[in-house]
Amino acid sequence: MDPPPVPIRWRATAIPFFVLVLFLSTISPSRAIYCDEDDCYDLLGVTQSANASEIKKAYYKLSLKYHPDKNPDPESRKLFVKVANAYEILKDEATREQYDYAIAHPEEVFYNTARYYRAYYGHKTDPRAVLVGLLLILSGFQYLNQSTRYNQAVAMVKKTPAYKNKLRALELERSGGVTNKKKSQKNMDKKTEEDLSKELDLQITGAEMPSVWKLLGVRFVLLPYTLGKLLLWTACWFWRYKVKKYPYSLEDASYLTQRSLSIPLDRWRNIDEATKEDLVLRRLWEKSNLENYVAEMRKESKRRR
Repeated sequence: MDPPPVPIRWRATAIPFFVLVLFLSTISPSRAIYCDEDDCYDLLGVTQSANASEIKKAYYKLSLKYHPDKNPDPESRKLFVKVANAYEILKDEATREQYDYAIAHPEEVFYNTARYYRAYYGHKTDPRAVLVGLLLILSGFQYLNQSTRYNQAVAMVKKTPAYKNKLRALELERSGGVTNKKKSQKNMDKKTEEDLSKELDLQITGAEMPSVWKLLGVRFVLLPYTLGKLLLWTACWFWRYKVKKYPYSLEDASYLTQRSLSIPLDRWRNIDEATKEDLVLRRLWEKSNLENYVAEMRKESKRRR
């Protein structure tokens, strides 16, 4: 493919450049955010090389001159505010250094503006309050998301024939096997249906009932307790099975099996006890046993095909 003609390439480069220049030209100088269009040193009548004592003397002299209580001129009030603002900037070494930098580098508009707002507003916000607010907002969205997903999943499950059959079976069990002939099977009383649905244990994979204990904010607060509990559990595990060489308990063997198979905890809990016991007896946390089990499952899968 041939390159574009020179005039087109020049326009493609020059147009964004001129747009950028035009945009920057519309922005007021970065030093203007300190004392508007005035120079802070000029407002106090001092030079940029003046020391802190000279700046202080100049401010007190001008504040007495333009103070509204001593000068009734309406313009003096505006000058008094400007002088006080200039003194607030120049009396502090950090803000004065930032202002001097803005004077020396007026082209760095965004950097100077960011430094100004960070100096004047950053320290006024407690980081702990920001952290607490952020955790509360994230936890609120997290709970809302969990609640929405769970309610949607429950609504879908309630439409399935399996759920309706369980509901009718529970109704028959509560009524002692006697059905109400006046009611058709398709028109169960809504109140009765709601009461019966509360008794059914809905285990929906991928959508758990919202829990406050699983929220990000609660977990953050409980983080020290969680870490301490984890360290204690690790120490006990190391002492019991690495140092003392005790055989694994049924609970710990079940944990090792579930971890070796990389099965999520929810799915592991839904496996029937006979299958769990068989898997635990295979000692799948040992590499050779796990490899044999995987090979066996692959052969079984091929045979079924």
